[in-house]
Amino acid sequence: MYTRTDNPLHIIQEVIDNAADEALAGFAHGIDVILHTDGSVTVEDDGRGIPVGDHPEEHTPVVELVFTRLHTGGKFNKADGGAYAFSGGLHGVGVSVTNALSTRLEVTVWRDGGEYRVVFGDGDVIEPLVRVASVGKRRTGTRVRAWPDGRYFDHAGIPLADLEHALRSKAVLLPGTRVTLALEKTGQTREWHYAAGLRDYLSEELGDVPVLVPLFEGQQYAAEDDEHFARGEGAQWVVAWTAEGPTVRESYVNLIATTAGGTHESGLREGLFNAVKSFAELHNLLPKGIRLLPEDVFTRASFVLSAKVLDPQFQGQIKERLNSRDAVRLVGGFLRNALELWLHANVEYGKQLAELAIGQAQARSRAARKIEKRKGSGVAVLPGKLTDCESSDATRTEVFLVEGDSAGGSAKMGRDKEFQAILPLRGKILNAWEVDRDRLFANQEIHDISVAIGVDPHARGDAADLSGLRYGRICILSDADVDGAHIQVLLLTLFLRHFPRLIEEGHVYVARPPLFRVDVPSAGKRPARKLYCLDQSELDAVQEKLRGEGLREGAWRISRFKGLGEMNAEQLWDTTLNPDTRRLARVRHGGDGVLASATMFELLMARGEAAQRRAWLEEKGNLADLDV
Repeated sequence: MYTRTDNPLHIIQEVIDNAADEALAGFAHGIDVILHTDGSVTVEDDGRGIPVGDHPEEHTPVVELVFTRLHTGGKFNKADGGAYAFSGGLHGVGVSVTNALSTRLEVTVWRDGGEYRVVFGDGDVIEPLVRVASVGKRRTGTRVRAWPDGRYFDHAGIPLADLEHALRSKAVLLPGTRVTLALEKTGQTREWHYAAGLRDYLSEELGDVPVLVPLFEGQQYAAEDDEHFARGEGAQWVVAWTAEGPTVRESYVNLIATTAGGTHESGLREGLFNAVKSFAELHNLLPKGIRLLPEDVFTRASFVLSAKVLDPQFQGQIKERLNSRDAVRLVGGFLRNALELWLHANVEYGKQLAELAIGQAQARSRAARKIEKRKGSGVAVLPGKLTDCESSDATRTEVFLVEGDSAGGSAKMGRDKEFQAILPLRGKILNAWEVDRDRLFANQEIHDISVAIGVDPHARGDAADLSGLRYGRICILSDADVDGAHIQVLLLTLFLRHFPRLIEEGHVYVARPPLFRVDVPSAGKRPARKLYCLDQSELDAVQEKLRGEGLREGAWRISRFKGLGEMNAEQLWDTTLNPDTRRLARVRHGGDGVLASATMFELLMARGEAAQRRAWLEEKGNLADLDV
């Protein structure tokens, strides 16, 4: 749950992240890493040193809690602009996992004129904290040496190239900080130190690939009087456009590498697109019939992006993707303003960028026309209640099968009509598990779904024709309650039984709208916020986090959505329809494959399985999460 298990690099990165956070806060100037011959790794910084005094409530040395207990470190308390307001690593989460997955972990702390040492084994304290020597008051810092436990990883070794890349990235993102890596086996040492790094870093990564215009770089952070973002939130970036060769794309949030991207990258894409589009329209550069899309501007863009977000929300514990919704507006707004100024000050470069984007749009348009010609000339009459999208490019389009006309109305108003279609469904569709294929279209809802998506019913193993597929994503959108779950199951039954190729090819998705909204008032550096939660467990976690931020109980207000129809168009777009901020789950077969899925649906949906269902419910009923 908390780390990747292909190799131990990520648990070492958690220690490196904590050292980098000391540098980010201005207390450390060097990070030294040693790769030992016995497989262990040492990470040392010259920061303040982890506190060694007793925790006021736990009556245990803080350094022990940091490595053995979740959610106990100073980085959870970000109120009033603390030192870790923009931390990436989290003391008490990351390093406690490092400790748990190591056979041995030694910590040395220099702080308050003393040198302290504590040793852990398999996650537990085996040598309690002791003061081993006196040192000068200026000698401060932390050294952690960990022996990763090979039982938890596919490969016990740490990939050297990935480790070097991570350390070099830290040096780039922390100008002035010296980062070293020593290899005990060969005696080699590498050092990285950048006075001002993003531009040099991207140029180094691009190598000899020629750029079309000079690198666009900048940074902007929110001021004290900013109405939308906390002071210090913002981003630094450098962007290059190339006509050929591979693109380089790296993004970070509070120094954490977000290898799977996220909402800050979406903001960068949106900012670049809006600025170039505005420039092209102002100078009348767009040919008739050509419409620019974000990918036209973004396809040939290389970038390094470093965002600072006060309270980043990541997808999963390994922090590969940023999910914070406000990061789209944060990065997109700042970057668009900066790029528009740059384009208007460098008109010739602006025209070159516009020509690049227009060329991409024209190529896309030609490709779409070729695809259209391959389609058959016979055209089915689309259902009247389908609100179709403008694009016919099945690689981009998506249709939402929406529960009810009320939610359908909000979805129609909130969608992006360029590539999102809406098909409202009236009530619960037929259980199609035992319905013969030639009787399917007697049900109007199933008929409309089939005609809208452009694929005929077929059986598992058939050579189904998907050339007429009109939407690359078919998204089930129902309420976040038990009735909505029932509708999901009925639609999944239909697709598994009569459109199995759509699932096998990855075209079927389930949208995950929130059940709760939490309105949080402004406090300290934080502006007012709206937080959305999928279910009760997420709501409990959010409330616990708000308490940890120092908000008094009851300061926030909780709203429960009775259904999608209660959400206005803006809320539905922000939480469920916007590709940058929504949570959309692709439907896949489990680890046991198609037969296991079919067996389970036979048990759940077949009329003759009542006795088996009853026995299954009696056995598994205690696992149910009831919404009463």
